[in-house]
Amino acid sequence: MGLVLPLFHLTFFLLLISFNYVGHRTHVFADEALIQLQCHNAEVPSTCIQCVKSDPRSQSADKVAIAGIVISCISNSAKTISGNLSDLIAPWLEKEVKRRLRKCVKEFSEAKTDLAEAINMLKNKDYDETNSLVVKALHQEVDCRENLSQYNISYPYMEHYMTIYEQLSDAAMRIVDRF
Repeated sequence: MGLVLPLFHLTFFLLLISFNYVGHRTHVFADEALIQLQCHNAEVPSTCIQCVKSDPRSQSADKVAIAGIVISCISNSAKTISGNLSDLIAPWLEKEVKRRLRKCVKEFSEAKTDLAEAINMLKNKDYDETNSLVVKALHQEVDCRENLSQYNISYPYMEHYMTIYEQLSDAAMRIVDRF
């Protein structure tokens, strides 16, 4: 009986370990080499890589899905910028400053629509139209930046967000160009 009890415990221990590993899954992200390959041609690869790795869909992403993730990051950035610009519109601001900020909010809202359509075009494998829509969304950001700078309106933290927006747009276009 002394041998049966330790054998029972050993068997129970081995079964417990095996069940524990069966239910335990580690997160498997898209191959690091694939992410590096897709982002390496971007003007700032680290921004692209950070975007891709921050998205849970990267766990099973192929190159087209990586492009979609980057476009989603651009769209999220547009939403953030639009909200921040909207928050800057205060009653005490000059009328022209408010007008220009509202114009930017509208442009980023249109950019979000264009980026949503770009994701649809990507899913439909219409890569030229995907890039065209990303370029259109980028132009809206550039127009906003120029519109603000012409009137010497400057918000350094907003410029930082807009720079990231531009970097992600560049990354998305370069990734899609290689399809």
